Amino acid sequence: MQLRNQIILGIATNRFHEGDVLPSVRQLADTIGINMHTVNKAYTVLKQEGFVKVDRRKGAVIAVDEGKKQAMLETREDMRVLLAKASCKNISREEVHALIDEIYEEYGGLE
Repeated sequence: MQLRNQIILGIATNRFHEGDVLPSVRQLADTIGINMHTVNKAYTVLKQEGFVKVDRRKGAVIAVDEGKKQAMLETREDMRVLLAKASCKNISREEVHALIDEIYEEYGGLE
């Protein structure tokens, strides 16, 4: 999950762009010193979540434009739980909005 999250953060911060090819499973495992199966699992999850597509010739390729509708549904469910937790801790709507704005600024002020 850490590797998956780092790749998603890399996409959000423009370190990775649509069409960029990620390192091979073996290459990335060797570079960061983790098991190849861990990298393969991260790439599989990223594919299932619509962040990458797998090309037989190129390998894992950033493909964030695919699957936006599904991403919106998943985001809605994730936010439902986060907002429930915030509500239980008496975090106001304004405070939540300020947090969202602050985090979006980290990603270049996405609209």
